Amino acid sequence: MLKHLPNFLSLLRLAAAPLTGWLILEGHDTAALLLFVAAGLSDGLDGFIARRWQFTSRFGAWLDPIADKLLMLFCLLALWQIEVTPWWLLALVVLRDLCIALGLVWSYFFALPLVMKASFLGKVATVVYILYAGVCLLLLAFDVKAPRLLFAAAFTAAVFALVSWVGYGAALVRAMRAGRRTA
Repeated sequence: MLKHLPNFLSLLRLAAAPLTGWLILEGHDTAALLLFVAAGLSDGLDGFIARRWQFTSRFGAWLDPIADKLLMLFCLLALWQIEVTPWWLLALVVLRDLCIALGLVWSYFFALPLVMKASFLGKVATVVYILYAGVCLLLLAFDVKAPRLLFAAAFTAAVFALVSWVGYGAALVRAMRAGRRTA
């Protein structure tokens, strides 16, 4: 039973994604913040358990990042809807993830030598997104208006999104070049 705990925690995070978005939209800011923090803690816990006791699985390797992406997507969509997150940041984050997914499909379709795993820059960008959403939720929960802080946080998240996007794009280009030479 314990070996399935990391996947169970990821499933809970997956379920928390739309609920967190709904809480934000309904103005339950403190509850949204608490659920977001709990989801973040579960992400760290499931990773720790999986690595510490080697409870890793192929299913978990896909489920964990999907749960993370959906949590961020639902939060950013809800924060955009209530006019906290700017449209350009939401568009940038969604386009980045969509392009990465399309790059994976492209590499699979053309049998490119691409092993796509989370890069250091991608992980840092994810941490920055989490911090951005956390700051937004914290400000909402305590009813603090800080437009300059929100803009600076959005700009920082956008920079990291762009830098990691370029990094993943470079990996795809390298795989395309390597694939041509071996064909």
